[in-house]
Amino acid sequence: MTNVRAKRKERIGYVTSDKMQKTIVVRVEMAARHPAYKKIIKKYNKFKVHDENNTAKIGDRVRIMETRPLSKDKYWRLIEVLK
Repeated sequence: MTNVRAKRKERIGYVTSDKMQKTIVVRVEMAARHPAYKKIIKKYNKFKVHDENNTAKIGDRVRIMETRPLSKDKYWRLIEVLK
């Protein structure tokens, strides 16, 4: 029996806070269609993300990946700073 890991989720978003040590808050935009009116609505989620080297700053566009739980609220880690 082989252990096959499921593909981990990736998101792209913008850093909204970098005040914590080794943690950033990333806002991710998602588009969803309203079930009754069929209009596309923007929805936003905020994730606490592990930033090991404190490289990301406020306003940076970043790529994040799902990971094991690192704390009560942190389930994501920083992959790269895009811009």
